[in-house]
Amino acid sequence: MIGSSSTPAIASAKTWIWQGFSIYYQTQGTTGPAVVLIHGFGASAWHWRKNIPVLADNCRVYAIDLIGFGASDKPKPGEKITYTFETWGQQLADFCREVVGEPAFLVANSIGCIVVMQAAVSNPNIALGVALLNCSLRLLHDRKRATLSWDRRFGTPLLQRLLSIKPVGEFFFNQIAKPKTVRSILLQAYVNAEAVTDELVDLLLAPTSDPGAVAVFLAFTSYSTGPLPEDLLPLLPCPAIILWGTSDPWEPVELGRELANFPQVQKFIPLEGVGHCPQDEAPEVVNPILQDWIGKFS
Repeated sequence: MIGSSSTPAIASAKTWIWQGFSIYYQTQGTTGPAVVLIHGFGASAWHWRKNIPVLADNCRVYAIDLIGFGASDKPKPGEKITYTFETWGQQLADFCREVVGEPAFLVANSIGCIVVMQAAVSNPNIALGVALLNCSLRLLHDRKRATLSWDRRFGTPLLQRLLSIKPVGEFFFNQIAKPKTVRSILLQAYVNAEAVTDELVDLLLAPTSDPGAVAVFLAFTSYSTGPLPEDLLPLLPCPAIILWGTSDPWEPVELGRELANFPQVQKFIPLEGVGHCPQDEAPEVVNPILQDWIGKFS
């Protein structure tokens, strides 16, 4: 359903070659500051389809598919690529230098928030500011596991080991990569069920049939190390704002508020009655906030 009449007119689709791999991105807007949008796990640049045209009124907007996701290449783990936040952070930093050509405002959702912070911390000259939408708290991280209930503390490593068995992992992925399952997961993440459209389900499902998609999924589900948001926030070389859908079932807003204690965070904005993906579920709320924030710093 990509490109259907229900999709707002958006940026042109382009390809950038990074480390020999094809990376998909969209861009729209000809004037104003640069803004780069980063999706969450299992999503793509299309998850920003309701934001790109609005932000492009006053900005040059880019939305990129991280390697392993969306329409970007999906090399098998170990084939020159390891799927870590350091890898994705370097991809984003190189994109800002080679494609955008100047420092940008970095806006992200979920695990994309870790990516933009990693990029900014490792490459301080690329970021004018970061906006974090329902940042992944990485609650299954090795360093946080002791705080979980006993079933999640011991069940998660067991599940990770099971999924590392190729036939088991492939079977699990194939059960998830079905319209009914994807819709069910989205209905957990979104409070407004009307936002869970056939188009959205199709957009998320499309990349799952690509070669390498299973391997990327399993590589990330077994990834319990790397940076935490509280590791990166105090090192940020630029200001940050945090937006948080208060009804997020996966990333509790009470824990999200604790991130606002870092001096780099200038504002924490709760979005009442919104779930894990505010940019898609409530763009009419998110877009003006982002426009105002960008306008104040540009």
